Amino acid sequence: MRKIISFMHISLDGFVAGLNGEMDWIKTNEEIFDYVGKRISEGDTALYGRITYQMMESYWPTAGDKPTATKHDIEHSKWYKKVHKVVLSKTMKETGLNNTTIISNNLSDRINEIKQQAGGDILLFGSPTATHSLIQQNLIDGYWLFVNPIILGQGIPLFVDIKNKIKLKLLPTTRQFTCGVTELNYIVDRQ
Repeated sequence: MRKIISFMHISLDGFVAGLNGEMDWIKTNEEIFDYVGKRISEGDTALYGRITYQMMESYWPTAGDKPTATKHDIEHSKWYKKVHKVVLSKTMKETGLNNTTIISNNLSDRINEIKQQAGGDILLFGSPTATHSLIQQNLIDGYWLFVNPIILGQGIPLFVDIKNKIKLKLLPTTRQFTCGVTELNYIVDRQ
């Protein structure tokens, strides 16, 4: 069965965005882009909430075609165009969308159907609201967290309204990047 892995930048105090969705505190560099690029290139399905999807869709399809495109822009744009996108949204319609599935109801059933299909890990990018919904229904199988060296004090937390403990197992792929970001890779321990 395929796994849903939540890919998220997070502050040391557990926030994934500022109060108004700000992400200007996230540290990235070529080292992180190269590392993440290798990992996601193996993925064939990306999962987004509506807001993150619309943000991605407004940039990535043509980002690699611009004369000022970086290596990361070119590589991620190619990946984004070929990957199947799944969007959690109660307001979007699938009409006219290329290689995209919209899930607007029966979240658990629809996600479990996708998890049963052939393919690699399903990567959940950002999307705090979608992540919260999936956590509440116990549908996330792992957390790929990039802990940024900052304490925000307030913002949008990664974990809210947790009804039951979620046991995690740290994978041995922990890594520190030169910009101060630390990667933590956990799988959900369902035993």
